[in-house]
Amino acid sequence: MEPSRLGVASRAALSEGGDLARNIAAFAPRPAQQDLSGAIADAFEARSTLLAEAGTGTGKTFAYLVPALLSGLKTIVSTGTRALQDQLYHRDLPRVRDALGTGLKTALLKGRANYLCRYRTEQAKGEPRFSSREYAAQFQRIVAWSGRTRSGDLAELEALAEDSPLLPMVTSTAENCLGSDCPMYADCFVVQARQRAQAADLVVVNHHLLLADLALKQEGFGEILPGAQAFVVDEAHQLPELAGQFFGEAISARPLVELARDALAECKQVPGSLAAMQAPARELEQAVRALRAAMDELPVRATRRRAAEVPAVEEAFDALQAALLTLEEALEPLRASAPGFESCHARAREFSARLRRWRGFPPAVSLPAPVEDESEEAATGDSGAAAASALRAAAPTVAAEGAGEGEDVGEAGDPKRDARRGGGSVRWYELTARGFRLSRTPLDVSGPLAEHRERSRAAWVFTSATLAVGGQFQHYARKLGLVEPRTLLAPSPFDWQTQALLYLPPGLPDPMVRHYNDSMVDRIRPVLEASGGRAFVLFASHRALRETAELLRDGPWPLFVQGEAPRHVLLERFRASGNGVLLGAASFREGVDVAGEALSVVVIDKLPFAAPDDPVFEARLEAIRRSGGNPFRDEQLPQAVIALKQGAGRLIRSESDRGVLVLCDPRLTTKTYGKTFLDSLPPLPRSRRIEDVADFFAGRPLALESDSSAPDGEDYYYR
Repeated sequence: MEPSRLGVASRAALSEGGDLARNIAAFAPRPAQQDLSGAIADAFEARSTLLAEAGTGTGKTFAYLVPALLSGLKTIVSTGTRALQDQLYHRDLPRVRDALGTGLKTALLKGRANYLCRYRTEQAKGEPRFSSREYAAQFQRIVAWSGRTRSGDLAELEALAEDSPLLPMVTSTAENCLGSDCPMYADCFVVQARQRAQAADLVVVNHHLLLADLALKQEGFGEILPGAQAFVVDEAHQLPELAGQFFGEAISARPLVELARDALAECKQVPGSLAAMQAPARELEQAVRALRAAMDELPVRATRRRAAEVPAVEEAFDALQAALLTLEEALEPLRASAPGFESCHARAREFSARLRRWRGFPPAVSLPAPVEDESEEAATGDSGAAAASALRAAAPTVAAEGAGEGEDVGEAGDPKRDARRGGGSVRWYELTARGFRLSRTPLDVSGPLAEHRERSRAAWVFTSATLAVGGQFQHYARKLGLVEPRTLLAPSPFDWQTQALLYLPPGLPDPMVRHYNDSMVDRIRPVLEASGGRAFVLFASHRALRETAELLRDGPWPLFVQGEAPRHVLLERFRASGNGVLLGAASFREGVDVAGEALSVVVIDKLPFAAPDDPVFEARLEAIRRSGGNPFRDEQLPQAVIALKQGAGRLIRSESDRGVLVLCDPRLTTKTYGKTFLDSLPPLPRSRRIEDVADFFAGRPLALESDSSAPDGEDYYYR
């Protein structure tokens, strides 16, 4: 294909003597980066779609920022997390923009939960809702900061924890935002951030915000997306899984409790309303707590069908449904008195509808008329309980999840909507320490993603270090609803033959046997002795992680164990230790960057096949089976390969890094599918001898029988 004009310009900017080499200290031209940037530029020019795997160290951020800034197209760049979003916007983007000398307007846009809500902060003042003096003092610091911040972005408050109970008090959600009815709308930080984004040429968002808007969840980006001419989705491997959350529906404990408390807070605005609101609000809070207590005897995560097997849980659902109806009725006469009451009424109705759908009730049921007199039934809210009982009686059998296991019935499984959303869905719940989440998740999001992509008429670039399985993109392309898209495999610029070694410990038993963990620890001790610690040990289960922590407690290395401190604290301590051993689970496979000698070994205990207790994953496998596919080949294997690549990618982060990747699972060499895993890794030299590990760290030459773990062929492929 003839390179586009933008492709030529992008390659030139990233070449030796180009704009970036002249203006950014320590910038080194890389052929793979230039190829990637040229392919992205071609996709921009043709308004086409590109899937691009860019190995670690390729420099993919600069590779897509250059054509985005040179193109003049309105571009949306979406990345995986808010931390990456901040890094991209505050560090990488200004450097590239200044090097190119472009005066394009840029903007950073996050979801509304990241911005201070002036109205809710004002409502929280004077409220006796602070559980400690520390929180009260922290709230005062937020109030003081609110008077001087220009953006309202809570990331400016470094001392505010991501899970702080203050956050719901000072931020809004799509449900509780008053919109243009808000008395502080003119000074709203969310509105101002959207206005800046609307006027910008390049906007940096995250996947949650992008998907919320695509799913029409009114996160506030809807007025900007239609004008975008190009989308770059970085860390794109995360997108299909996240999309399930946004094209589905959920109801959880915290928003329900917040609804009760917001209804009471609004009473300050309307004299006499507190008397009508106190009992219904208290009833809702109690119903939420009672439901969580009733669910204690259930597994932590399972299907709607499993929850229906416990009568006490069903009764608690009835009580929650009744409490929502009672609150809705109490709010009805107050709706016109304040925008806040109108909002609370709409939320109560919406939550009630979601709960009905999750339980499998039909969309419309004749409810008993509310009692109008001053009788005991009206005073105690039993009319709501009667309504909930009527709903329950009219519901289909809750154990029946549709024609096939995991599929919904009634309104939750409407065939037309399922067609729009890409197949059936599964209803399931998840318990946390003090709360719950009831979710309905579509099993396939390729349909809606393809629909939104086609409607945009824009260029779409999906890039990540881990998109391909065995050099092929079919698995990911299918999840996005793409048919024969253009693809590019751009290799890492690292010298794998000298920088790294893949060690496959011999003699390990089948991973399913009880003593596997003890055997695995026996095999990795000599590795840790050779490296002097400096290792990540990544586990497929938390149980194995805890067992290994006990086995390694007596080691000579500082031990850092996931769960014993927040992730960022563990990483800081690990880096500072110089010879630590960090034990982590799935969350440490990605988004963790430890360059240099502090991390010289990555151990993976087992091939990271998804846990069998995930109801969405199980339902997806069943749907593949019913449609004539092979669940292992089509879903389990590709997903595990990408997860393994993520974990292995922690090892070599720069041209000067050196390290050993230890893959313990014997199935890599005893099962035919093991080759798919090995063929998907970079071309590391491979060994089964512990002596080679010792020689590697001692700087001695290695005599290896096997050349590498890589497939034969070219370094990268462009189709």
